[in-house]
Formats: sequence, structure tokens, C-alpha cells
Amino acid sequence: MNKLHLYLLFFLVNYSFFGQQNDIPKEYELALRPSKATFFSAVLPGLGQFYNKKYWKIPVVYGAIGAGIYFYKQNSKDYNRYRNAYKRRLAGFSDDEFFGNGIYPSISNDGLIRAQSTLKRNKELSILVTVGLYILNIIDANVDAHLLQYNLDDNLSIKPNIDFDKINNKSNFGFLLNIEL
Repeated sequence: MNKLHLYLLFFLVNYSFFGQQNDIPKEYELALRPSKATFFSAVLPGLGQFYNKKYWKIPVVYGAIGAGIYFYKQNSKDYNRYRNAYKRRLAGFSDDEFFGNGIYPSISNDGLIRAQSTLKRNKELSILVTVGLYILNIIDANVDAHLLQYNLDDNLSIKPNIDFDKINNKSNFGFLLNIEL
């Protein structure tokens, strides 16, 4: 078990023992909930969604962030392949994987330079997308915790409504707003 697992286990055990105290009045407890969800999601992606009991979002968060990391690593590996081939050609070697049949190169030096710039741009874009998805994870946990505070019962509802007018032989489409005080 590595250090990250031990820290996570220590954090969750402490939270389960000390996080269950009900010294805070109920109206103040709801005000703290979005900040907790935001903090948890910033510490470990998906932990804020777990705190909000939106378990189905956790694989989506890890899939999105994992995809960004995968594309970064893949672009970095391909960039290094083209970079090393270009360096070897500048040094006078003709044995790289992109040289082709040994007489004429299948990818020219200019093609290697263009491939390097494209892969470098894709690598940087992958970093930006991954950071953006991480921030979106934090925002989602915060907004979801805020929305959990709202009362969603049948006293306030908006429903689609279709009403058939028998006199004019037409249908009326609209929304039905129900407010019970």
C-alpha cells in the first residue's frame, strides 16, 4: 500500500469519526455543505460527488480526467519519437523509424518538424483540457451541493400541459405552474 492510499485511508477514517458531530444547528449545516463538497472535490476528484451522494458521476469524472491524461501521455510519447528521429537526422544518421526504405526518407525533415509542432500543440491542449475538466469537477460538486438545499416537493411545480379545446377543435400547448402556499 503506497503513501497515497494511507493518506486517503487516514483522511476517510478521521472524517467518519469526527465528521458525524451534530453540534452545528441544522440551518447552518446546510450553509457549510457546498464549501465541504468543493474542498473534497479539490482534494480528490470525485470525492465531492461522493459527498453529495451522486455516485454515478464519479466514473464520469475519472473517465474525463483519465482521458485527458491518456492523450497527454500519448502525444508526449509521439512527440519524443519524432523529436529523436529529427535529432538523429541532424546528426547524420539515416536509421530512424521514419526513414523508410533506406534510400529516400518516407517523412522529410520538414515533415518531422511539422509533426513535432503539431504534437507539442496537442500535448499542451491536453494539459489545458485536463485542468479544465478538473476545475469543472470542482464546480459541479459546488453547484450540486447548492442545489441539494432547495425544496423540491409538489407544492411548487412546472409541468407541460396539453389542453384540447372541444369548441374550436384545437389543442393548446403550454406549461402548468402549480404554487401551493
